[in-house]
Amino acid sequence: MALTYTAIATTTVGSGGASSIDFTVIPQTYTDLVVKTSTQGSANVYFLIRFNSNTSNRSGKYLLYQNGTSVSTGDYEPWGYGWVGSGEPQVFGSGEFYIPNYTSSNFKSISSESLYESNAVNPRGTLMAGLWSNTSAITSVNLVPASGTFAQYTTATLYGIKNTV
Repeated sequence: MALTYTAIATTTVGSGGASSIDFTVIPQTYTDLVVKTSTQGSANVYFLIRFNSNTSNRSGKYLLYQNGTSVSTGDYEPWGYGWVGSGEPQVFGSGEFYIPNYTSSNFKSISSESLYESNAVNPRGTLMAGLWSNTSAITSVNLVPASGTFAQYTTATLYGIKNTV
């Protein structure tokens, strides 16, 4: 099975930063969605991902690697875990979020991987799996820092994927 990626939209944050990145026009013609990010923020935090601006009926598990040696796991309700870089010049976090079957009438799953490193703070990497217990098709995706704002040059691209035989 071949996968065909099509860029639906790209957002690059301008000067002054942004409190969110919003993809509000998502065609319902693809099989899956992928969001790829390169993020930096005003605070050294994670960011959240939301579907249809909804903040309920979400559950998840994460595996967090940090400090070069420690690993932790746990439940994570807000999910969509991605790291925002620390605000140091030229330090950005990167991540990828995979959302299969986003138009189906079933609950929606998400998986992500993200990483950032810094000269001032220990590097962090996260693997996350989540479930949105909602049967609505996903029509918008919002990325929101847990605190602060996304810095200038933060970029996010939304891709549609078609599974073809």
